[in-house]
Amino acid sequence: MVVLLFVLAASACAQSWIPLFDGRSIDGWESYGKARWSVEDGVLIGRQGEDGSAGDLFTKERFNNFEVEAEWSMKWPGNSGFWFKFQKPGTGCQADFLDQADQPSIYSGSIYCIGPKFVAENHNPKTVNKDGWNKLRMIVQGSTVRVWMNGTLVAEGIVTVFPGPGKVGLQVHPGKEFEGMEIRLRSARIRKLA
Repeated sequence: MVVLLFVLAASACAQSWIPLFDGRSIDGWESYGKARWSVEDGVLIGRQGEDGSAGDLFTKERFNNFEVEAEWSMKWPGNSGFWFKFQKPGTGCQADFLDQADQPSIYSGSIYCIGPKFVAENHNPKTVNKDGWNKLRMIVQGSTVRVWMNGTLVAEGIVTVFPGPGKVGLQVHPGKEFEGMEIRLRSARIRKLA
């Protein structure tokens, strides 16, 4: 009963969904770095720039407490993520999109922050579809961050760095080991929470 009341109260405090990607352009976004961003057949694609250079694509708008849903896929090997709490270069956290099978094994949906690094890790490779589309759901409420991958809660952590609102976005990681990677986003929406 208490859980149901909490869910109903949270729903009542949520605003309407706002689309982050219109399927045609990167209007409302801004690029940092040298990664290449394009929209092809309704899909937003990020690729490394010249000589394996990195880059990020951020919303112009900032968000504080929010819920986000996005559909993504990766041309592997790759290293990317869905940024949040980005305020300026050298800040931010992300729900990672990666496949790090070495010890310790860390998979997509893990929560990474610049500074403290991983604050919560997904150790279950079965929660990620490496050959197709994946659905990310993330709720940022105060310092608590929860990440679901394809309907399964894979990471929950406390993030105390970079308090306040920040931009959300996508990352293209540098490095020869990720040459040819593509991060693809075909839908993304966000709603603000009280």
